[in-house]
Amino acid sequence: MQDQRIEKLVSVLVNIIKLLVIIYLGLIEVFKIIKSLQKLLDAELDISRKWASQNYSILKKRLAKQKIAGV
Repeated sequence: MQDQRIEKLVSVLVNIIKLLVIIYLGLIEVFKIIKSLQKLLDAELDISRKWASQNYSILKKRLAKQKIAGV
């Protein structure tokens, strides 16, 4: 009787440890995916910033030309 209780308790504890390991490994994978997405998004944002900067520069030049022309 005592042995069966101990076996059940150990079985439950092993299953809980397995579950915790699975959750831990899943969280590690999620953080890896997040880091990967951040790298991709940083690259895209950098391209967008350059594009916006170039367009702002062009707009600024056009406005300066219009101001000089008196339009």
